Amino acid sequence: MSQNKIYLAVDLGAGSGRVLAGEFDGNRIELHELNRFDNIGLQLPSGVHCNIPQLYQNILEGLRIAADTYGDSVSSIGIDTWGVDYGLFDKDGRLLGLPYNYRDSRTDGMMKKAFEKVPNEEIYKKTGVPSLFFNSLYQLLSEVESRSPALESAEDMLFIPDMLGYWLTGNKTQERSFASTTQLYNPTKKDWDFELIEKLGLPKRLFKKISDPGTVLGSLRDKVAERTGLKGVNVITVAGHDTASAVAAVPSQAETPAYLSSGTWSLLGLELPEPVITEQSLADGFTNEIGVNNTVRFLNNICGLWLIQETKRYWRAGGEDVPYSKMASFATEAEPFRSLINPDDPRFIEAGRMPEKIQAFCHESGQPIPESKGEIIRCIYESLALRYATVWQKLIQYTEHKPQTLHIVGGGCQDKLLNQFAANSIGVKVAACPVEATGLGNILVQMLANGEINNISEGRAIVLNSSLVETFEPEDQVPWAEAKIKFEAICK
Repeated sequence: MSQNKIYLAVDLGAGSGRVLAGEFDGNRIELHELNRFDNIGLQLPSGVHCNIPQLYQNILEGLRIAADTYGDSVSSIGIDTWGVDYGLFDKDGRLLGLPYNYRDSRTDGMMKKAFEKVPNEEIYKKTGVPSLFFNSLYQLLSEVESRSPALESAEDMLFIPDMLGYWLTGNKTQERSFASTTQLYNPTKKDWDFELIEKLGLPKRLFKKISDPGTVLGSLRDKVAERTGLKGVNVITVAGHDTASAVAAVPSQAETPAYLSSGTWSLLGLELPEPVITEQSLADGFTNEIGVNNTVRFLNNICGLWLIQETKRYWRAGGEDVPYSKMASFATEAEPFRSLINPDDPRFIEAGRMPEKIQAFCHESGQPIPESKGEIIRCIYESLALRYATVWQKLIQYTEHKPQTLHIVGGGCQDKLLNQFAANSIGVKVAACPVEATGLGNILVQMLANGEINNISEGRAIVLNSSLVETFEPEDQVPWAEAKIKFEAICK
């Protein structure tokens, strides 16, 4: 058993999940992975769903391992997950069907129907969130339009981390950072925008009191405590959206930290004290999502390593399993800037046939078609880095304190070649770490709730003490500047 305090972080990303133990010795947090598992959408006749029962079972197994390993040293548990998805519950607390996965096609055409009721500009003015097909707003609207029996019977809507917290404790909540991703939360009023909800015809009864990160949800239910061996342990409502947790752990003391949360999605942005909701921010595609202590994650959603993940999956299905560790070496052997894509082209959103889609884009845009694995991987890496640069140039116009460093956090920060390309393309130093930013941010909020630290700034200093920072200085500025011109032309 550890003599140090142990904080358990349940961290579910769009592609995988993990239960982590954070061991705090007073100066550093050492992470221990207890259980890692896949998070794969479940294709059923009704559509693509979240396999939430399997995720829950894996979480319970991770908590059991924690009890066996650390016993009474466990202080608390926090849960963060990917955004926008939710489950519906009846008056007796029963889940009304498996939650849908945000990539399901049920939202097709829903933006058009929403804009017939409320113009896009008005939705953005109220919520500060650009319209993306997978937002909770359009998922809920699809249930209204289809007259979903589940929606008609529902008394509660719980977002994925809140749902898991309910199953663990028996207590319900709707957490603020997650609520802010729905496109139904008003960051100026700091509450649900009930006027917008009414205009869209969504059931008001589903939108409840919002809780802040650092709130004690409750202790584990008796049956959960018996199953896991963790008795008397509280679940803390942390920043439930995984990007909010990741940003909380950005190891920066800057007034407006610049970050790139790199994973399935790339979230590039600034941490600001107040929302920025203007015609220009709408045109630039920036969202205002809420972080710890009501800070604003002013960021742009960019299709990220999903492109690599889907490419790897395609090759594996064809009998060639290319390890992530070898992708950079393949890419370095390919000719620079031979072919580029717009990572945010709609064709890349859906799963399947990613190399074929990349080749089709290059063919349609009059570029050489990437054939080899190295050419395809390099095309993805260079295109992502150039997309980062495009967003960066817009982003820095929204702050007087121009960032001198971009902090790349999350699983993607392990990709040294992509980190270097990002530095080259943007033209600023990149600091890469920590890999498990979401887990660390989750733990920092638990530490705040338990009085272990006084503020997030103090927590970020602990993260810096706990992590090995690798820096990347800009190189090869001339060819990257020339590539930007080509990239901007193909993205028009």
